[in-house]
Amino acid sequence: MWGGRFAGGPSAIMREINASIPFDKALWRQDIAASTAHVEMLAQRGIVSAEDAAAIGRGLEAIAGEYEANGVPENWDLEDIHMVTESRLAELIGPAAGRLHTARSRNDQVATDFRLWVRDAIDQAKAGLMALQVALVARADEHAASIMPGFTHLQTAQPVTLGHHLMAYYEMAERDRSRFADARVRLNQSPLGSAALAGTGFPIDRAMTARALGFDRPTRNSLDAVSDRDFAIEYLTCAAQTSLHLSRLAEELIIWASQPFGFVTLPDSLSTGSSIMPQKKNPDAAELVRGHAGRIVGSLTSLMVTMKGLPLAYSKDMQNDKVPVFEAAGLLTLCLAAMAGMIEGATFRTGRMRAAAELGYATATDLADWLVRQAGIPFREAHHITGAAVKLAEQKGVALDQLSEQDFALIDPRITASVYHALSVDASVASRASYGGTAPDQVRARVAEARIALGQE
Repeated sequence: MWGGRFAGGPSAIMREINASIPFDKALWRQDIAASTAHVEMLAQRGIVSAEDAAAIGRGLEAIAGEYEANGVPENWDLEDIHMVTESRLAELIGPAAGRLHTARSRNDQVATDFRLWVRDAIDQAKAGLMALQVALVARADEHAASIMPGFTHLQTAQPVTLGHHLMAYYEMAERDRSRFADARVRLNQSPLGSAALAGTGFPIDRAMTARALGFDRPTRNSLDAVSDRDFAIEYLTCAAQTSLHLSRLAEELIIWASQPFGFVTLPDSLSTGSSIMPQKKNPDAAELVRGHAGRIVGSLTSLMVTMKGLPLAYSKDMQNDKVPVFEAAGLLTLCLAAMAGMIEGATFRTGRMRAAAELGYATATDLADWLVRQAGIPFREAHHITGAAVKLAEQKGVALDQLSEQDFALIDPRITASVYHALSVDASVASRASYGGTAPDQVRARVAEARIALGQE
């Protein structure tokens, strides 16, 4: 390829450091599609003949069939997927293959291919998130009234429902899906026709190729078009945020599956055993989801650092843009599928959850609220009175609702026997009926809204 300018070929070191075909071969479908759109536009504009365009189109279709059947050959001397394909095209149709590269550069070619690939990855991530949301909504509906302890600082705080807890992750996934959708809108502009950096002198129709490839419009600045990798960084940002949410859910499942908690039994198909301890059932899928978050965040950091100091327009550093994106996308797809499978297949031990909610003075806030509502006491004073009640219950080794009327009267004479109606976990959960609260009716309302949003109603 460089014979007109260089007297000798590249050294073995240069050949190895320069070749990207081992990883950018993943772009072959996008490369074929962009080349097909480009040559059809060249023919329509009279830049290449209809005969040559037809031959190129047939050749590209044949190459796509070869790649689909046998994979992309890794010829390091040809460097990348673009030159491997162009070389094979020349073998198939002869000199007419050389007309394909008219009015474009590998700079706008790879920018276009990569945008197409990332756009597909965004669509895949959105589908994976929706599958997880469907699983979360189904289990939340099933457990809208299943009581469990809610935690702050991993300490028992207030009773909540399992359905409410699961719907919290539905909301996280909804934001994740929204972020990917927003990123897709900004990505969906075609760099094709920007050429190396300055555009081209040929009378091309960039709007035609943009439409053919499903882009909303062409990019407006050729320098920016070939040097921009914001779309890849934004994809990785969305992937990283999603992975953090998946990691949080994975961590909870890991804790809940441990014997001291015993809140959940994870499916055998997503668990492993021990090589030495026969009794073990390890939540390895959840642990790997948690661990993969670090790799996805690392992919984001890698690309951001690569791009941080590059002048316009294209620099060879940008060859390193694909590996972190490809890795993150593969990991994210796996993590979403694994988490959806865990939620679908989990057996929630609701009796154990309820028993845990009844410990730890989880209804203390309900006592304070009762003092405010029934006795007209300011909340800060009610908080102090409740603290004294919790202290007495701790000293006696009983739950709050097991304190006697005399105990409560000694703490504060304004506490009457009707307080016991407020101190059960059922009453506590039912009272949290504000919009977005944990009351079963509120959970069912949010589930109904979610089903509509997911197109299930």
